[in-house]
Amino acid sequence: MNPLGRRIAALIGAQGPISIAEFMTLALHDRECGYYATHDPIGSGGDFITAPEISQMFGELLGLWLAQVWHDQGKPRQPLLVELGPGRGTLMADALRALTLMPQFRESLDVVLVETSSALRRAQAETLRDVGVPLRWAESFDSSLADRPLFLVANEFFDALPIRQYVKTERGWCERMVSIDQSGALTFVLAPTALPAALVPASRDGAPVGGVYETASAGEALCEDIGHVITRHGGGAIIVDYGYGLPGFGETLQAVASHRFADVLTNPGASDLSAHVDFHALRAAAVRGGATAFGPVEQGEFLVSLGIVERAERLSRNHLQNLTLELDRLTKADEMGTLFKALAIVPKSAPTPPGF
Repeated sequence: MNPLGRRIAALIGAQGPISIAEFMTLALHDRECGYYATHDPIGSGGDFITAPEISQMFGELLGLWLAQVWHDQGKPRQPLLVELGPGRGTLMADALRALTLMPQFRESLDVVLVETSSALRRAQAETLRDVGVPLRWAESFDSSLADRPLFLVANEFFDALPIRQYVKTERGWCERMVSIDQSGALTFVLAPTALPAALVPASRDGAPVGGVYETASAGEALCEDIGHVITRHGGGAIIVDYGYGLPGFGETLQAVASHRFADVLTNPGASDLSAHVDFHALRAAAVRGGATAFGPVEQGEFLVSLGIVERAERLSRNHLQNLTLELDRLTKADEMGTLFKALAIVPKSAPTPPGF
């Protein structure tokens, strides 16, 4: 067991089992040994690859989507462009380059990158050093980002937020926890007491014994906050991630290291942890915040509607084969086209955004 695993085991030994949400938070964000403190995870040399790293077209289209939403709302003054979890800064660089086509929007922007990893902040600063717009970083989406028209993008951000899991047993729904076994190794256990019936969502009725459902209260609270800011000040948010559109059963927590699946509990901090996003819950949270939500729509459908095929054809004059592979990776059903989805959040008064 690695040093972070030993610390987590000691914590459990002292206070008892911890939730999966608490385990994920420690494994991903511990200041000394957490995954994001010690890894540059993205790209061929990291643990996974994201859409912006596959093709410049992805960030370009999302940037122009935000500009169109701004235009459709009457070009509100002092727009704030926020990216949650900006990776290595590739999406933002591509978006800002595309926004030279909308100079009135681009020149009025302040850009905020919400990032906790110091390693990724350094990578972002290097990628974006010559973009020519004001940049700053924030640790979280907080009140400092809540007083202006908000234009927000989040790609593969919500999948990494902490989740809790509940398992249907003969005695009811019991939370799955992280504990230690007789040898001191980390293991999954069930809480001895079932959830009160009043706390079980109606959508979970009828699950078989052994059925699992997941919740991500941090993600829902964040989406509600985003909806609230957009309702008060205008703007729009586009969330792209892998997940499901309707409530369902099944465990989706996974660990990835070096582009391969790994054991979730082995060597915490050495692998990326994520879970499929419940878009139905995020949409409901945005509506609770007072906004209107559109989608989710499948990523392939969304990008095609925004013109990715035409963009690929224009760029393909230089490198047809690579662009065909990029286009297929982003849009085909057997690649990222259907598992990944897009959700839009806009004010109730705004027109339907592009792609929805």
